[in-house]
Amino acid sequence: MTALRDRRCQALAPGSPPLEPAAARELLAQLDPDWRITNDGQELRRAFGFADFYRTMAFVNAVAWIANEHDHHPNLEVGYNYCRLAFTTHSIGGLSENDFICAARIDAL
Repeated sequence: MTALRDRRCQALAPGSPPLEPAAARELLAQLDPDWRITNDGQELRRAFGFADFYRTMAFVNAVAWIANEHDHHPNLEVGYNYCRLAFTTHSIGGLSENDFICAARIDAL
């Protein structure tokens, strides 16, 4: 099986269902343990801390590059020394493998 970080995000057909909770948990187990699935199962979230604004923004720019490369974009909350990420696949109203692929790419930074 190809590692998540080595996969590419795929466009989803209209009407594709979100991941079943068991499938999402299986993919979650392949990520850094700081990633969490929200209680409603709709988002994949993680908070990152940094020493200063420069390092925070360097990280945000790297995340932006990954998001654009995969055409799959997280919600970001950014402050002086932190960044909070939330992935969801809006077109299907929940989580898809794409969310986990991008999270794995971010773990590799």
